[in-house]
Amino acid sequence: MKQEKIVTLDLTGCKYLGEIHQRIKKAFDFPHFYGENWDAFWDLLRSECDADKVVVVGGDSVSKELSTSVQTMKGILEEFQELCDKDGDPIEIEIRS
Repeated sequence: MKQEKIVTLDLTGCKYLGEIHQRIKKAFDFPHFYGENWDAFWDLLRSECDADKVVVVGGDSVSKELSTSVQTMKGILEEFQELCDKDGDPIEIEIRS
């Protein structure tokens, strides 16, 4: 039986958008050419993410200026989940406070 692969993205204390993207790159083990923008995040989720589950923590602890970026990221993850479900390769997305 295959062991479940879980990606945990911890956003606790992020102060800058670049810091969020650095944590995304590390958590998802994205290649060095990750463009650190939302289009690149979407592209690499589709081509590189083989996780069974993604857990996002600390989104509520980022600076107020980044709350829109966190919402954008959550929307991308939800869209990715819908695509995976449609393709018959479901992924679980868990957003924790």
